[in-house]
Amino acid sequence: MNQQKKISLDVSKIKMAIRTGIPLSVTTYTLPHEMEQYMDALLSAFLEELNQEQMIQYLTYCLNELVTNSKKANTKRIYFKEKGLDIQNPSDYEKGMENFKPDTLNNIKYYLGLQKNAGLYVKLILQSRNNKIKIEVRNNSELTVEEYKRMHDKLSRAQQYSSVDQVLSQILDDSEGAGLGLVIMILMLEKIGLTEENFQILCENGETITRIILPLNEKTQKDISVVSQEFVKIIDDLPQFPDSIVKVSRLLNDPDSKMSEIAAHISADVSLTSDLLKLVNSATFALASPCRSIADAVKLVGIRGIKNMLISVGSINALKEVGGDGKKDLWTHAYKIAFYAYNLARNFCASEKAIVEDAYVCGLLHDMGKLVFETAHPELLEKVKSICLQKGIPSDVFELLIGGVNHGEVGALIAEKWNFPDVIVSVIRYHHDPDLAPNETKKLTSLVYLADLISHYENHEIEYYQFDKDVLAMFHIMNEPQLTAIAERLNKAFEQEASSTL
Repeated sequence: MNQQKKISLDVSKIKMAIRTGIPLSVTTYTLPHEMEQYMDALLSAFLEELNQEQMIQYLTYCLNELVTNSKKANTKRIYFKEKGLDIQNPSDYEKGMENFKPDTLNNIKYYLGLQKNAGLYVKLILQSRNNKIKIEVRNNSELTVEEYKRMHDKLSRAQQYSSVDQVLSQILDDSEGAGLGLVIMILMLEKIGLTEENFQILCENGETITRIILPLNEKTQKDISVVSQEFVKIIDDLPQFPDSIVKVSRLLNDPDSKMSEIAAHISADVSLTSDLLKLVNSATFALASPCRSIADAVKLVGIRGIKNMLISVGSINALKEVGGDGKKDLWTHAYKIAFYAYNLARNFCASEKAIVEDAYVCGLLHDMGKLVFETAHPELLEKVKSICLQKGIPSDVFELLIGGVNHGEVGALIAEKWNFPDVIVSVIRYHHDPDLAPNETKKLTSLVYLADLISHYENHEIEYYQFDKDVLAMFHIMNEPQLTAIAERLNKAFEQEASSTL
């Protein structure tokens, strides 16, 4: 994105990032005043969406300190190069720092122009995952040994002070950005219950990274969990699976059942037979020739395949009874992710039969929690609101849930209520946090995560940098052009499928 687009705050993208746990990033080369204002506004909106307004004042100060220090570090590299000094050499370092501040302040536009031409950037990253908030400032000027020592010295000295007034009464060397301001920043973090352990400084892959990790307010975490569980408790009126599907599922779970017996039970239900054959013959599964009977379908896709198709059909029929006008778009998205996940599995996991067999149903139901929340009857939502009131839970927490926060957990709780296989429950629960998934479902969960984000990527709702790099590496996606080509192929194939089935 260019700078002008960054200046315009897009709240919908902030909500998307929070709901999906993906990072938000802003990059600047010269840090003009407008960009500083934008970063402050972005941080404030991000914290407000997370119901963490009490942190805004303190964290805004911390952000400004870290960003300013990063810009100064970049300027310092340009200044030393201009003066013919080696920033890594201790004596050159001392010599350069004697006049760094007055020289650069008197000709700041010149030096900022040079650092922009050199590609020296300052990057802000915000992310909310696993009940933690990460605020990270990066710049591509690695700390020297001398700078690292000085910065840690200031962090150690910060422990001597208990208030800002006490700091200001002392003479601190602020000739570099890690002086007075850094000590005050540590005190600011202590104001919101954090310690120096929540603040990290490291160098990695040519970047200096300063990072603040803070837990989501404990009460907010607890409230979200309580409301999620209460919501699932009171959806007893959610339509259940038809008896025909329940009976067939019992047969499928019985190791003594014969294929012919399973096929006969399915064939006895005209509607179920029609739904299953329609699914088996869809372009998604790309059979060489049409499947005309349930007996053939059972032979072609096997016990596990039929079981997953029954869960798909049963869930579609049950959940389509829920809610109102908004569900069409949600189901279109669900079908798309099922299609994408299955086709990605065939391409990237062809030798792993279980992943290929489970990809469609997991993709279809990944957003089940969101679907139930967003299409729930008004009376149900009012009932949940009244529970919030009775338990003293702020309405903001309820709004967070309606907006999609924790929808993976809500969906997993519903899936457990319906006795879905563990693998499906796990993918629903962790589809935005594949790194947290158990080892046995991590690859499938990562596949569904990838399918979901590709859908948002092609709609320009997220950017390439927001994809989890470990997931991309897992499927050998090395760059954005490769991802774009995959997205275009999947979308074209799905549009052809959708025109005939949706």
